[in-house]
Parts: sequence; C-alpha cells; structure tokens
Amino acid sequence: MPSVQSGESRIHFEELGSGHPMLLIAPGGLSSSITKWANATINPLEEFIGDFHLVAMDQRNAGGSRAPFRIDQPWDAYLRDQIAVMDALGFGRFHIFGCCIGCSFALKLAHTHPDRVSAVVLEQPMGLIPGNQQGWRERCHDWVRELTGDRTDLDEAVGHRFVETMWREDFIASLSRAEVGAIRVPTCVLPGVDEIHPGTIGLEIAELIPDATVVSPWKDTPEHARDATARIREFLLSNVSRDPNEAMSSEHPAWRPPQSRQGTADAPVDR
Repeated sequence: MPSVQSGESRIHFEELGSGHPMLLIAPGGLSSSITKWANATINPLEEFIGDFHLVAMDQRNAGGSRAPFRIDQPWDAYLRDQIAVMDALGFGRFHIFGCCIGCSFALKLAHTHPDRVSAVVLEQPMGLIPGNQQGWRERCHDWVRELTGDRTDLDEAVGHRFVETMWREDFIASLSRAEVGAIRVPTCVLPGVDEIHPGTIGLEIAELIPDATVVSPWKDTPEHARDATARIREFLLSNVSRDPNEAMSSEHPAWRPPQSRQGTADAPVDR
C-alpha cells in the first residue's frame, strides 16, 4: 500500500491520471479517506481522472493512515502530512479539491503555502454554526471512542482533548475569517445545502476571498451536477500554468526529479 512517512505519521495515498497535479482531500469528518469520495455528489476520482494527475490520501488515523493524536496545533499536523505527500511525489505547485472537512484543510493549505497551491475547489464546505456545533463535536468524540477501541497505541482521553482543541473555533475551524480573507489563491466554491455544510458558510468564504467563483445550484438535480462539473473543469484548467515544469519545482527541499522516484511509494520523507 503506497505511503509516506511524515515525521510521526505514515500516510496512505494513491495516484491516478496524468497532467497538472491535484491533491484530493476527502469528506467524512475525521474519517476523511479515499473511499469517502464515493459519497460525494461530484467525485473527482471519477470526473477528473482524464484531466489531472490526481493524488488522493487518507488523513491521519483514517483509512490506511496512522499517527498519534496531536493536541498542540492539530490542524498543522494534518497540513504537514498533506505537504509531505506532495513533496514525496516531487510536486511543487498543485491544485486542491476538497469536500466537507477537506475544504477546511484546503483553505489551511492555501493560506499557509500560497506558493504551492495553484487553485482550490471547495465542495460543500463544512462550517460550525450555533445549530450544529454540539452535534459535530459529539460525532467526533464518537470517532475517538471507536478508533481507540481498535488501536492500542492511542489513548482515549488524549483523543477527546484532541477533538476539543481541533474544534474550539467556529466558522471553518482551521482558519479565522481574517485569515480566509487574506487568501489570494483562485478559489471555486460550491456552497452546501444541509446542517453540516451550511450554505451560509460557503457563501461567506466566497465573499471573503477576492474574485472567488461560486457555483450554485449544483446538487439538487443530476443536470445541475453535470453543469457544475463542467464549470469546475473549466476553472481548474484555466488555472494551470502553460509551463509544464512549474508543477515539478526544485525549490522545495524534499523534491527530486521524477526519473529518480523509484520506491517513492514507501520511502520516508526527511523533514
């Protein structure tokens, strides 16, 4: 199973397609993993395999990925994993397609590493509002109980502290509104339509990021989903550099030429 060592964690990933690289960060809350894309209205693994070099990954402690709980700066721990995967594959600049919690991760990446991110698509961003905060946190605590019941290397009490730290902020949790407003990466937003993915959150993200593209409606009918997919493809392709070498950048210390990538799948990444 292809994986990358990211400090304390081992992260499972898969590659499909060819072209400009695009990191896929799946829905599913803290169970965000490659298989969760099957539940998405627009599944990039199916829709964009002919357009981009897709890199799908299981987040830490989901799917085939393993890591300890990081109570201090938990969002940064996920970010390091995501960057480690793209570094191991030699990708300097890449698109990101996130869904649900994947949107919070994607925006964190765009804010922290704007030089690495060429465009972002946000499919139904999750968001914490007064009506859903308690339910969201309860589901995350349930995740901790289930996970630690199967893993002897994880402490349940530490896991619950991890959840409370990770979800102590509102909005998208990973960034403040001011931080989202500082993002200058081309962004396309598909606002959600339910309690976990409030439409108001998606629209607010689009208002905060200058020149963000909003695609709506997109989920209510198969026709709207097809039209939205076509608009996303156009948006993503329009933000690919004409320089084919841009995505393969030697400016990043973990980069190596593609011809020397034998064994990349299981090679640790020096950080």
